[in-house]
Amino acid sequence: MEDREIIRLFFERSEGAISALSQKYGALCFQIADGILNDRQDAEECVNDAWLGAWNSIPPQTPDPLRAYICRIARNCALKRLRANSALKRGSRFEVSLSELEDCIPGSPLDEQLSAGELSAQINAFLAELSRDDRVMFVRRYWFAETITEIADGFGISESNASVRLSRIRGRLRKYLKSKEVYI
Repeated sequence: MEDREIIRLFFERSEGAISALSQKYGALCFQIADGILNDRQDAEECVNDAWLGAWNSIPPQTPDPLRAYICRIARNCALKRLRANSALKRGSRFEVSLSELEDCIPGSPLDEQLSAGELSAQINAFLAELSRDDRVMFVRRYWFAETITEIADGFGISESNASVRLSRIRGRLRKYLKSKEVYI
């Protein structure tokens, strides 16, 4: 079913909208939530929360593209669950990938030097300067929380090569943020 048809079902308040959304984007949303939480049950609950979030926001929202919209809701639900689990479960792929970025971004996302929105804008500008492959690799690792193995397989390269490339991208990010006077 096309996204516009799914959105039409939401506007009609048809429960078929949730079924269609689940069928089209359920696996992707689960992959995102599970990558962050590393817990199947919590990930399934986050996906269900994402469906509820879509139900409550469409209408009045008319998301375009729907895929990005629902993925963002699922990701935000998973991040909220991760924070709620308080101890940040050791072994979470998301925690591991974020720990790799610790040397690149300011200690506090809302410190006096830079707001979270400004940091996000700087990172987006940095990503726009990367080659397509480097940008995709960065996003797969730090947005979708994919493992080095999954990324290496996706690019047809060795894990060592993927790890080195990500390390170099982080180094370039660190230099970029310093050049923009983002203090680390």
